[in-house]
Amino acid sequence: MASSDGKPLPTPASAGGAGGAAPPGQPTTVASKVLDMGAAAMQFLRPVKQVKQHVCTFALYAHDPKRQVETHHYVSRLNQDFLQCAVYDSDRADARLIGVEYIVSRKIFESLPAEEQRLWHSHAHEIKSGLWTSPHVPTPLEKAELDHLATTFGKFWCTWQVDRGDRLPLGAPALMVSPQADPAATVRPDLVRKRDDRYGFSTEELRAARFDVEAPAEEHPGKADYWLRHRKGFAVDVVPHEMKRHAPFP
Repeated sequence: MASSDGKPLPTPASAGGAGGAAPPGQPTTVASKVLDMGAAAMQFLRPVKQVKQHVCTFALYAHDPKRQVETHHYVSRLNQDFLQCAVYDSDRADARLIGVEYIVSRKIFESLPAEEQRLWHSHAHEIKSGLWTSPHVPTPLEKAELDHLATTFGKFWCTWQVDRGDRLPLGAPALMVSPQADPAATVRPDLVRKRDDRYGFSTEELRAARFDVEAPAEEHPGKADYWLRHRKGFAVDVVPHEMKRHAPFP
């Protein structure tokens, strides 16, 4: 199945059914809950505890930018030039993990081969337009981070196309891209309004407050935002491949 498929083949994990959008399965048992509580108390869970930020923004499918989703990034900073984000469909306790985004500085992005750069998107417009925001974080505290993020680039793979109604992660992963100042890459107003109403802020006001956020001089540096400049997206397909046969280990 290609990531550009409109709908997966009908399965119990497709849209609808008694479970609605929730994954199919039985309620969690008491024994499992006890195990989870005990493990949480005794294990370190170091990678998870490195998550320091929650960011709400929007993403577009590279092969079909009119398909758009609200995304919630839980961000870990490995260093000043590299961030990694677990991406969920909401900020609720039962949120579904729908993908992962890697974010790199301009310096790292420019070191990548041209073929690799085509898979990455710029963040300048997303930041300056107020679409990218950290809910409940005061604007003065966020300012330095926004200046930095406006010069970064992301590569976002969606592994669960919940907007199709899929109740499980089905098919191939899909490459996602960021909103841009172009009619083909504008986030639908109803999505933005829904997000703003939930958190009690205005994207328009955020945009006005970010007039002085610094951004790269060129709109699409390097090979980033390839889909927007060439009007050609990328889709992933799953194809049979001859397995490699290695000699057995001694």
